[in-house]
Amino acid sequence: MTGKTIISCAVTGNQTRPEQHPGIPVTPRQIAEAAIGAAKAGAAIAHIHVRDPETARGSMRLDLYKEVVDRIRDSGSDVLINLTTGEGGRFVPSEDEPRLAGPNTTLAHPLKRVEHIAALKPDICSLDFNTMNSSNGQIVVNTPGNVRKMAEVIVAAGVKPELEVFDSGDIHIAKALIEEGVLPGKPFFQIVCGVKWGCDASVETLAYMKSLVPSNAIWSAFGISRMEFPILAASYLLGGQVRVGMEDNVYIRRGELVRDNAQLVELAVKQLDIFGAEPATPAEARQMLEL
Repeated sequence: MTGKTIISCAVTGNQTRPEQHPGIPVTPRQIAEAAIGAAKAGAAIAHIHVRDPETARGSMRLDLYKEVVDRIRDSGSDVLINLTTGEGGRFVPSEDEPRLAGPNTTLAHPLKRVEHIAALKPDICSLDFNTMNSSNGQIVVNTPGNVRKMAEVIVAAGVKPELEVFDSGDIHIAKALIEEGVLPGKPFFQIVCGVKWGCDASVETLAYMKSLVPSNAIWSAFGISRMEFPILAASYLLGGQVRVGMEDNVYIRRGELVRDNAQLVELAVKQLDIFGAEPATPAEARQMLEL
C-alpha cells in the first residue's frame, strides 16, 4: 500500500444525454481526450463507455472501443484503462406480453458483452452484479450464471475485474464467486450509491456496504448527481477509493454545469487535499490493485 487514494474518472457513461450537457463526450476522439485530460488532472483510472457517434446512445461496437483505447495508448498517457461491460444488460418487458422483450431492450449474450475485453485487454473492466429495476420501466439483468461466464473471459484475458455492486445482495454474489475461485486475486469493489432503486447515497448505507466487502479487498465508492462529492468524502473517510466524472454528475455546483471531466477531477484532488490525502499515480494504483 502506498497510502495514496485512487481517483477514477467515469468520463461519459450511457445515460447522460447531450441535452443535459452539450460537452458530454460522444465520439471516440472526445472520449479519449476526456480520459487523457482526467489523467492530467489527477485521475489514475479512466472508466470508459463508448457511444454511437450518430445517436449519442451507448454502444457495444468493438471498433469504437478500439479507437478510444488506441488513442489513449498512442498518446503516451499511463492512465489505467477501465472499459465497461455494462452495455447489453437491460430488459424492457413488452406491454402486451411481459415474457417478451419490448422496445429499448438491449439484453445481449454475456459473451457478447465481453468481446471487447478479450480483444483489447484493458487494465481493468467493470463487472456488474446487479439485477434491479432501473429507469423508464427497464430491468437490469445480471444473473449469477451470466456474471460467471463474463468473469471467466475477463480473467482469462488477464484483465482486473472491477466488481460493481449496487446493493448488499450484489456483494454476496461477488463473495460467492470469489470463494469459488472464479474471481482470483485481490478483489476490487466499486460501490454505487444513489442510483434510483439501488442503495442509498448516505454515510450509513455506505458504511454498511463497506462492512460486507471482504477484508482483503480494495474498494471504492461514488455517488450520483449532487451526492458525488459527499460520497467522495464519505468513501475516503471510511477507507475507500473515490470516483467522479460526467457519467455520474454534470454539475460543478448547484445550477452550474461542469466545464469538463478534468474539472471534476481537479475538485476531487482539492477535496482530498483538505483531508491531507494525495491522489495515487497510475503506477501507484497498479501497485495497490496488484495488476
